[in-house]
Amino acid sequence: MKLEQQPAVDPLNPHGLGDPNDTRLRKVEREVLIPKIMRDRAKTEFCSKEVADFQECCKASSILMVATCRKQNSALKECLTQWYQNEAFKEECKQIYLQERADYRSTGIPKKHRLEKL
Repeated sequence: MKLEQQPAVDPLNPHGLGDPNDTRLRKVEREVLIPKIMRDRAKTEFCSKEVADFQECCKASSILMVATCRKQNSALKECLTQWYQNEAFKEECKQIYLQERADYRSTGIPKKHRLEKL
């Protein structure tokens, strides 16, 4: 009887998902995933008043919201743009992404599943 030999586990790539310490970014990470973190954080942490004002206007205006809510939409866009152009904020979001990716590569468990277990 022949025993199958288990392949050695690469300490830099424990789950076959890439090196957890690698900080290089792919194009999709730079152009899609990190901007998504920026957008979500800007809306919830820094522009929440503008988001709420725009949502209230849209609920009250219904079909006419395009014309009626221009002022609130402009305020929201201005707030979001300010954060999108902030290099320190962009770097902070990049570090958040890299930490989440490193955690995933180390554990093999996606963030949403790690949060569910807590």
